[in-house]
Amino acid sequence: MLEFLAGLYRTHADDLATVIDRQRELLADGAITPQLDDVEAELTYLLLRHHRPSQVVEVGTYYGWSTTWILSALRDNGSGHLQSFDLVDHVCGTVPEELSTGRWTFHLGDLRETVEKVPADTGYLFVDADHGRRFARWYLEHLFGRIATGTPTSVHDVFHLPRARPFTEGSEVLRHLERSGTGWFTSSRAAAPRNLRVLDAVRAELGITGVRGTSRNPMLFFSMP
Repeated sequence: MLEFLAGLYRTHADDLATVIDRQRELLADGAITPQLDDVEAELTYLLLRHHRPSQVVEVGTYYGWSTTWILSALRDNGSGHLQSFDLVDHVCGTVPEELSTGRWTFHLGDLRETVEKVPADTGYLFVDADHGRRFARWYLEHLFGRIATGTPTSVHDVFHLPRARPFTEGSEVLRHLERSGTGWFTSSRAAAPRNLRVLDAVRAELGITGVRGTSRNPMLFFSMP
C-alpha cells in the first residue's frame, strides 16, 4: 500500500501542488474550518484521481474542507459528481462556485432519512459525521449495505490514539472489517508512525509541504467488504 500511495504522489505531484496552493487560499479567507489533516486530505485527493469514480458520497461536510478537496479531484479528473449529506448546510456558503457547479449535490437532513438518495453506483465513500457507536452500527448496516464490494472507502477520526477508542464509531468499523477479513490502511501518527514517515519522505522529495502543517491523520482507508 505504501508503494502504491508513493506512486500516486509522484504521478499527480504537479496537480496536487496546485490544489494545495488553492486550499491555502481558501484557508486564508477564514470561511472554512478544516477537519482533515494534511496527509489524509492529500491521500483522499490522490485516491480519487486514481479511481476516477463517477459518483462520490460524502457523509458529513461541516464547513466544506473535505468537500473542496473531493471536488478538486473530480475537477482535475474532468468527470465525476459528489453527493454530500449533512444535518447542517454551512458548506453551501463556503464551497467556491467554480468547484461546485455541475459536479456537486448537497442533501440537507438526517442520513437515516435520506439514505435512499445514495447512488447505487457510488464509486468512493467518505464518512466524517457522528462518531458514536450507535450511528456507526446504523450505517454499517444501512449505508454500507448499499455500496458495492471493493468500493474505496474512508472513515475519519478513527486513530487519534494507537488503537480506536472503545465504544466509538472507529471500534465498530474495525470490528466489522475484522469479521469480513478486510485489510485497511492508516497514516495516523499515533497508530502507524512508520507509514507516516514513509509518506512524509516522499512528500519531502517532491517538495509537498501541505496546507496546515498538521500530522495526526487519524483516517482509516479500506475497500468495502
